[in-house]
Amino acid sequence: MRAAVITLPGVAPAVTEHPDPPVAPGRTLVRVEAAPIAPLDLLAASGTSYFGVPATPYVPGVQGVGRTPDGAAVWFSTDAGMRPGDGSLAELCSVADGDLVPLPEGVAPVQAAALGLSAVAAWMMLTDSARLAAGERVVVLGAGGIVGQVAVQAARALGASRVVGAARSDAARARAADAGADVVVPLHDDDEPASLAARLREALGGEADVVVDPLAGVPGTAGVLALAPGGRLVNLGSEAGASLTVDSAALRSRHASVLGYTNNAITPAQRRAALDAVLGHAAAGTIAVEYQECPLDQVTAAWERQAARSGTRQVVRLG
Repeated sequence: MRAAVITLPGVAPAVTEHPDPPVAPGRTLVRVEAAPIAPLDLLAASGTSYFGVPATPYVPGVQGVGRTPDGAAVWFSTDAGMRPGDGSLAELCSVADGDLVPLPEGVAPVQAAALGLSAVAAWMMLTDSARLAAGERVVVLGAGGIVGQVAVQAARALGASRVVGAARSDAARARAADAGADVVVPLHDDDEPASLAARLREALGGEADVVVDPLAGVPGTAGVLALAPGGRLVNLGSEAGASLTVDSAALRSRHASVLGYTNNAITPAQRRAALDAVLGHAAAGTIAVEYQECPLDQVTAAWERQAARSGTRQVVRLG
């Protein structure tokens, strides 16, 4: 089969012939139609992550969309790069039966692939971690990214009364606005936490009940300062800095919470339920994200675009 293959950690994959995956009990051979290049793929392939150095050569791709031998459309996940074995950036992929999720009618394979695990994270951060209630006010930091775009739309679907996005570039702010943010607050290199928190509160018309934070650093610290009494900040990443500063007195006086989130901590059943919910909204046209599609032959360039954090999810079309 043709596949994108990594032969050296830290180097983008190249298209080559690769052995077909074997048929094994408890696994399904999926004919892949679309596979995104996700941040987790880049991290695992770097050879510098907490997963360790991956065994090469291997096919990256921790998620994808395709069809089972009986023609059923499915989303699936893999452990490629985290454990020995091949992933989704190939014409065929061997998938554990428990990692298959049926696709609903009306969702294009490339859109489902673009949503995937990032959408699961956004949905779980709001529902399971923050327990967002109807009528609450939400801030989404990094609102132009895939997690951010989904979080803005999911907050709307879950009944938030006001959703404020925050993003750095003009393109990212445009994506956040297109996703439905009431206001998008610019992020700047010289922001100070207190002044940024004040701008977030002004945009909210009050304080934040929930902050979705994939950034940490100054924006995450500002998010803590913008919390309302009983407010919850859920952190997913550290794109703006390795840490955020929590003002102990502000946290105690507000009885607020700072929580961490990772997809690695949820069960397959939770992942399936979150994906079912998100894809249901996608089928209804209420959740979508911006993506760039390319054929398998262009996977090296797409990988490099994703590594450069273009803000648009790269999706490789295989079928």
